[in-house]
Amino acid sequence: MGTMAEQEDSKSESVIEKIVEKIHDHDDSSSSDSDDEKLAPLEMKAKIYRLFGRERPVHQVLGGGKPADVLMWRNKKISAGALGVATTIWILFELLEYHLLTLVCHAIILALSAVFLWSNVTSFIHKSPPHIPEFSIPEKPILQFATVLRYEICQGLVTLREIASGRDLKKFIGVIAGFWVLSIVGSWCNLFTLLYIVFVLLHTVPVLYEIHEDKVDPIAEKAIAEIKKHHAIFNEKVLSKIPRGPLKNKKIA
Repeated sequence: MGTMAEQEDSKSESVIEKIVEKIHDHDDSSSSDSDDEKLAPLEMKAKIYRLFGRERPVHQVLGGGKPADVLMWRNKKISAGALGVATTIWILFELLEYHLLTLVCHAIILALSAVFLWSNVTSFIHKSPPHIPEFSIPEKPILQFATVLRYEICQGLVTLREIASGRDLKKFIGVIAGFWVLSIVGSWCNLFTLLYIVFVLLHTVPVLYEIHEDKVDPIAEKAIAEIKKHHAIFNEKVLSKIPRGPLKNKKIA
């Protein structure tokens, strides 16, 4: 009788162990499924197309410093002030046809007259004359700006030299097309108006794109796919048939 009871107890324990193992297996599979469900949105989010293949926020793409803060309207007063000053200057020079030398002279006349009158008025009301601060142009920022400007000009000349060497036909055609479009735009307006348009676009396009990037990126993805398709057809039918120059695989001394 004792052995029969022991056998029944061992059987019941084995059945219980099997049931517990099945429960654990079910919990593991459900937890793995939940983990996969959590990871799936992250993977989908990582695969979302971003314009120009960027992986960083727009603010960091623009440099992430104070200029980026101004362009992205992080400080609305400074951004609005910069845009207002640029608009005022454009109105003075383009709409009112003010000349730079005339504007500078008029500004100096007004400033000197105001300070001169205020200095004389204070003597009648028995107050000390206003303190006129000394102005000086710091040397370090000017040298830094000149260094950066020199470096960028040299880099541009190196790029133009490489394009003219005949190595990359696609880049050559792209640069020629870009300058041709720029020449057409230059015939529509002068350089100052073009710079003002670029300034306004820099203060509006990035911040609007940051707000509506989830809507813009899918449209841009489709447009770029179409451009690549047409470029592949153009490359196959036209560019591939153009003979390359002798400098294709040679290094310039």
